[in-house]
Amino acid sequence: MKFSSYAHKFDSDSSTVQLMQDLGHADEARKHGPVYMLGGGNPAHIPEIETVFQQALMALVSDSQAFGKMVGEYDAPQGNKGFCDALAALLSDNFGWALTAENIAVTNGSQSSFGLLFNALGGPHEDGTFKKILLPLLPEYVGYSDVGLYDEPLFEGKLPTIDKLENGFFKYRLDLEHLQIDNRYGAVCVSRPTNPTGNVITDDELQALAVRCERAGVPLIIDGAYGLPFPGIVFGEATPLWNENIILCLSLSKLGLPGLRTGIVVGHPKLIELIRNANAINSLAPGRVGPQLAERLLNGGQMLDLCKTTITPHYRSAMEFAVSRVKETMQDIPVWIHQPEGALFIWLWFEGLPIKSSELYKKLVERGVYVIAGEHFYPGLEEECQHRYECIRVNYAAGSAVVAEGIEIIADTVREIYASN
Repeated sequence: MKFSSYAHKFDSDSSTVQLMQDLGHADEARKHGPVYMLGGGNPAHIPEIETVFQQALMALVSDSQAFGKMVGEYDAPQGNKGFCDALAALLSDNFGWALTAENIAVTNGSQSSFGLLFNALGGPHEDGTFKKILLPLLPEYVGYSDVGLYDEPLFEGKLPTIDKLENGFFKYRLDLEHLQIDNRYGAVCVSRPTNPTGNVITDDELQALAVRCERAGVPLIIDGAYGLPFPGIVFGEATPLWNENIILCLSLSKLGLPGLRTGIVVGHPKLIELIRNANAINSLAPGRVGPQLAERLLNGGQMLDLCKTTITPHYRSAMEFAVSRVKETMQDIPVWIHQPEGALFIWLWFEGLPIKSSELYKKLVERGVYVIAGEHFYPGLEEECQHRYECIRVNYAAGSAVVAEGIEIIADTVREIYASN
């Protein structure tokens, strides 16, 4: 069978493929011994949250008219109108943003949102230029890496400054002094909190970035899949930001609904119209179950309350437990922990690690522990950077027993590597 040049993008494993394949491989590996899934992006199973979703879904199922529409009719290509209206009202009421449903589109998951946005804003333009997507704060989400449709690299990534803090913590900061934003770029993108590090760029940093983007006429994409206003996995002070030059991407996944594949884009109506048309061409319409389920929580006022009272405290507790286990098991190892400010990961930097993080990943898989090698989180980086090979991402959303035992195995494995080199 012969494939087109386009198909070659999919004929070999990428970092994104590895990330998702690990979820399936782990099920097979469980037949041969314990498995500690600390790698993928699955959120925690929080009983209180799942009970709310179950009750909302049961109410939809028991309403024959609502159920019939949910599973038996296409939604509009822009997304469920009731959901878009409810979300626009929530964002306007809580943050003072002048939004209507015309500013909101639904996609089949955030990955679909990014694939469309990056290729619509970056790549070849009518003036003959090739515009890149600027990632100003590496490391950055591995899932961005492979969505470009062009032979020429789509991303340009910039390294941060590194602040070593007290008690074994460190923090990446936006290097604004050396950051230049101009018409070379089709868009600038940051995740907040950042996947993989849990870094939350400060309000001042975000505002400065937004101002520079607006002056240059370059859209700013804020990936809020873990952040504000929902699911709200942010442990410190942070203020959501939006204006007509900002594209805010949200998701229902980290609320606990990754299986419903519901992405959300908040942006200028012209962009929303583009997404609407792309949805119609590529998939006729986005999925309907997630939006109809979420609409009930938005209209009932439960969404933000659930984040504040249940989701954020759950992950804060899980983060503190994971950090305590790292500190207890790795006292004799040169490890730094990125200051955990949000999301559901801890980012470990083994300073001077004698092998690459991808080799460490393989050694851990042999022991039943799945993490993500740090070197994969540097899309668009042109310069060499040893630091990228010394880090791993650890998901702490699994139960405490899995996290504790998995971190202990990581500690034992890394200790052996330092001792033998």
